[in-house]
Amino acid sequence: MSNSKIIRQRIWSKLHEVAKPDTRFHLNFNEVIPDFEGSELATSRIVEMPAYKACRNAFITPDNCLVDLRRRMIEAGIPFVMSTYGIYRGFLLFEPGMVPKGAELYAAWLDGMEHFARPISLAEVARRGRFDLMVTGASAVSMDGVRFGKGHGFFDLEWGMFTDLGIVDEATPVVAIVHDVQVVEDKLHPSATDILVDYIATPSRFITVERRAKRPRGVKWELLEPEQIAATPPLQELRRIKGIG
Repeated sequence: MSNSKIIRQRIWSKLHEVAKPDTRFHLNFNEVIPDFEGSELATSRIVEMPAYKACRNAFITPDNCLVDLRRRMIEAGIPFVMSTYGIYRGFLLFEPGMVPKGAELYAAWLDGMEHFARPISLAEVARRGRFDLMVTGASAVSMDGVRFGKGHGFFDLEWGMFTDLGIVDEATPVVAIVHDVQVVEDKLHPSATDILVDYIATPSRFITVERRAKRPRGVKWELLEPEQIAATPPLQELRRIKGIG
């Protein structure tokens, strides 16, 4: 078993005590990054960031622990792009005016986002320009910024697409929101596709990471199975944009 899998299993046993069950996947952490007790407190720490206050274009993952952040961004009128579950239906765009007053919480849920947001192509994502902020959940994150997801590599893949388009880079602030039990003290070595985060927000603290390595760039096509490319419309679109046969 790899080091990352060992850490996931160790964290998941603790996460069972604080996680909120998902309506579809319950507490199956292989399939969902759950919401947890105190996620609103962690969100409040993000909202106080200068990068958040200045944000005009953000990328937010569909993780359950980010529902309150998405709600607050909708209420504040901050535009953001979000991936659909598994990126199977590409990306969605939330803009001011899309959500009626009083429906912000519903719109922030996965079912709600499908109802209120509109699909956006990868080309349009690129035309909108750089992301000012990226926020993601995690299965676990180390004090030195190494983030583990569910093990499917969706955030790494999104990062690869966005770097290929030139809308994120080393200077893009990346924040992970997790419960305190998901922060690990282990000294971890990032793989060729691991995205290092700059900040970690938990219910009890806000951690600024001293990054010691560069983030990866580009989609690692050689690591992808043909079935995954076929099931991910933005990857197919990126191949057309880049002229990859």
